[in-house]
Amino acid sequence: MIAQESVSRIGNTAQWHWLFKVGSLAALINVAIIPTQIIVYMISPPPTLVIDWFNLLHNSALLGLLNLDLLYLLNNLLLIPIYMALCIALKPTHESIAITALIIGLVGIAAYMPSNAAFEMLALSKQYANAATPAQQSILLAAGQALIVKNEGTAFLVYYILNAVALLLFAFAMLRSRIFGKRTPYVGIGAGLLMIVPSTFGTIGLIFAFVSLLPWAIFSILIARTLFQLSRNNQAETEIAVPANL
Repeated sequence: MIAQESVSRIGNTAQWHWLFKVGSLAALINVAIIPTQIIVYMISPPPTLVIDWFNLLHNSALLGLLNLDLLYLLNNLLLIPIYMALCIALKPTHESIAITALIIGLVGIAAYMPSNAAFEMLALSKQYANAATPAQQSILLAAGQALIVKNEGTAFLVYYILNAVALLLFAFAMLRSRIFGKRTPYVGIGAGLLMIVPSTFGTIGLIFAFVSLLPWAIFSILIARTLFQLSRNNQAETEIAVPANL
């Protein structure tokens, strides 16, 4: 069964075919990041002590940066074209919700960027290795500890919750739009509800974060498929036809 949105309702998105394509690719890359990050954590579990972080970064800067969520930084940058593409796709039928979700999501991403201390920790590790006295080392260790705390502080919590809200809003907008089919919004709602609990909230937060990876990956694949179809059909200026059972 084919569900169709007429050109009169979404024709004004035709000029955005490039954004739909970029958003589709970004969603697939995000899916690929998930197992990559899990493998990194399995091979090299993140240290707990600041001095161990410094030693890891000194011995292997890349592995240390990956443990400090370098891929998570990339993941957040990729969310920008994903959110923009979803906003454009949903704007003709749910403009207020789509724009609100985009703004909330972008604010969340902006909050996360300064909270990540990966490259600051790398710089401190180099200074620690070259420190001439124990007093200098103590100062650098204290600075490193402050960055670790900052990494799980207010900015991270704001990012985490706002992006969960953005995902829920996009999913709710999809419920009444036939463009993304029937399954996609429900998978998105499931992922968004699981993401409401920040990963820094102890064991329960880690459990929710880990469980949310599956519906988030499925949601990303489903929207990637739809956005790619939108890109192809809009570029050709043809009527969009998306399988209703996505």
